[in-house]
Amino acid sequence: MTHKDLDVWKKSIDLVVLVYKICEKFPAHEKYGLISQLQRAAVSVPSNIAEGAGRNSTKEYIRFLSIAQGSLSELETQLIIAEKLGYGISHQPIFIEIDNINKMLFRLREVLKKKLG
Repeated sequence: MTHKDLDVWKKSIDLVVLVYKICEKFPAHEKYGLISQLQRAAVSVPSNIAEGAGRNSTKEYIRFLSIAQGSLSELETQLIIAEKLGYGISHQPIFIEIDNINKMLFRLREVLKKKLG
């Protein structure tokens, strides 16, 4: 089993696509500001899941899942800012998806922690 078999990785890839689509509606002057930050934070989530899964250490895997959760929190914060600035569409569905992914990451971390003993 690889990271590509994990539902949390698949959902986080879908989240990246959604973030990119949302960013298309943002003002052009945000290209190097909020758009860049949102895209970077979104891409970081599945990337860290993949990197952690690719390590030969459960302890490192847990650490990378924590980093993915941090990026998810960063993404959520940036979307709240974008929403308050009136950019694009309502982001309510994406907040639900972020919450679901966060819960999945938490559960995966808990399973791995039990594996450590």
